[in-house]
Amino acid sequence: MNLEKVIFGFFIVLAATLNFGFVLGEIDNPAHHDIYELSAALIVSLIATVLKLGDRTHMGAVLLATSLVADLQMIAAAVVWAIAEHAYNLGEAPRVIASVVSLAGGAALANLISVVMLLAETINLRR
Repeated sequence: MNLEKVIFGFFIVLAATLNFGFVLGEIDNPAHHDIYELSAALIVSLIATVLKLGDRTHMGAVLLATSLVADLQMIAAAVVWAIAEHAYNLGEAPRVIASVVSLAGGAALANLISVVMLLAETINLRR
């Protein structure tokens, strides 16, 4: 067993599951979406992105691209939430939560693509 591949797969799947957990629920209900879960998803996604930087294959490039998309959308979601909370005091407004969850939903789709590609690459490995 290759420990590097285990850690790589762990962070990809963890980023996807944390992001999915944040998105799950009514889109405009603040009780269903926790800022700490979004923060954890963003941090784990950034770690997964760093782990993808060393791969020089075509699959590695596409995995890196999907990870960068997920990072960008989660950073945008966090910025929207932070600006709404600190500048306008609207952090828990349904409209703000819906925007944040929509952006995180796009990141969840990018993470899902990463997981599917990881599974496809794993299935194609020949010994």
